Amino acid sequence: MKKKILFVVTSHDKKGSTGEDTGYYLGEVSHPWEVLHKAGYEIDFVSPKGGTPPVDGFDLKDPVNKEFWENTEYKNKIDHSLQPSQVKPDNYSAIFYAGGHGAMWDFADNTELAGIASKIYENGGIVAGVCHGPAGLVNIKLNNGKYLVDGKKINAFTNEEEAEVKLTNVVPFLLEEKLKERGAKFEKSGLWQNHVVTDQRVITGQNPQSAKSVGEAILKELSQ
Repeated sequence: MKKKILFVVTSHDKKGSTGEDTGYYLGEVSHPWEVLHKAGYEIDFVSPKGGTPPVDGFDLKDPVNKEFWENTEYKNKIDHSLQPSQVKPDNYSAIFYAGGHGAMWDFADNTELAGIASKIYENGGIVAGVCHGPAGLVNIKLNNGKYLVDGKKINAFTNEEEAEVKLTNVVPFLLEEKLKERGAKFEKSGLWQNHVVTDQRVITGQNPQSAKSVGEAILKELSQ
């Protein structure tokens, strides 16, 4: 029996004090989900608060988004996301942090989620994230006391992309800078380019355009 994969989605629904809505970015869930689901993996969802997480990037003209949203089993699963305390890390061979700006407010400081990810990684599993999802990686520490990202090639939503969407001064920190502070070897491509890197079972993608490729990289790593 293949082990399951845990998707992490944000519970946070506002971009700072702007009053603008945010949440998990639908395509950053649906595209990796499609790749892994079709390969026979079962996926569970967890969010910092559990229950129904807020959704952003809601575009059902994207056929993969539509497929996910209309899949009764998985729509029910994400709408009843687990709380971190309900997760048993030993059941999972990978953890994937989906993006959406909300992740910037409630991923980094969630010690329960960091503990789950650390355990999955120390068990030989994969830690992955896309876009703002790697905010969940910045405070993960391993048994040796080092940060997970220290010395590894990592990418995520870039300073330039944050400036392009005019949220540089809204987000609580710049993800690229924080990852570099933690010792990550930060890689990046131009704005909205598909860029995914795999380094020692840590898989990261730059932006929404990279979501499917992150799913494919997780699948490749799992099958090795």
